[in-house]
Amino acid sequence: MNAKISFRDVVKTYPMKDETFVALDHVSLDIADREFVTVVGPSGCGKSTLMSMAAGLVEPGAGEVLVDGRPVTGPGPDRGVIFQQYALFPWLTVRKNVEFGLKLMELPAGERRRRAERAIELVGLSDFADALPKTLSGGMKQRCAIARAYAVNPQVLLMDEPFGALDALTRVQLQDQLLDTWSQEQRTVMFITHDVDEAVYLARRVIVMAARPGRIQQVIDVDLPYPRTEEMRLSPEFGRIRNEVWHAVYHQAPAASAA
Repeated sequence: MNAKISFRDVVKTYPMKDETFVALDHVSLDIADREFVTVVGPSGCGKSTLMSMAAGLVEPGAGEVLVDGRPVTGPGPDRGVIFQQYALFPWLTVRKNVEFGLKLMELPAGERRRRAERAIELVGLSDFADALPKTLSGGMKQRCAIARAYAVNPQVLLMDEPFGALDALTRVQLQDQLLDTWSQEQRTVMFITHDVDEAVYLARRVIVMAARPGRIQQVIDVDLPYPRTEEMRLSPEFGRIRNEVWHAVYHQAPAASAA
């Protein structure tokens, strides 16, 4: 398949008091159209910086980032971004939060309502469309944030540890919810996580990054069919892939040259 997102020899550095911190060191990666990719690695390996470049929130110091073959020059409605923090407006209902981006797009009220209700239904919040965020659980708030991203009809979803603050049970439930929604909508997803099990369960490929300097350590294919199931989590093949990813993340050799 054609590349939806391309990172081409991307470099990002930040000045520090006595040295230059290399957040990303000549990173190249293609993510195919409709592919679900997870990115894992130790703290400081540049996972969030890489995603922020795809979102247009951070500019590379060198190299380029392309979406659909066009250079990323800033944020755009073709890319939905979801962070660990829900960033919901507390005074707006679920429906109004989901409609917010559509209002910025100056869509007619009827079209905003139709799109919002479709997105809310996708994430299973139809019964809570008129609820305020303060009445929702953490998992429901994150589903609302996902619905808001879906409502603007992005071709790419960029997710930076969206389930990181949730309890284990809610996290597993939202993983299944996300995969169910992805199977219906078939967006391209770049999903950052610290959780190796989550990375393997969700993805077609796991991108393992290394730090100091931030770079791609290994790309691991997840040869498991969709839909993913609870039984699959307990399978020997899942365990084998999980162990491979775990070893790649937590048993990395030191960088040949640190910066």
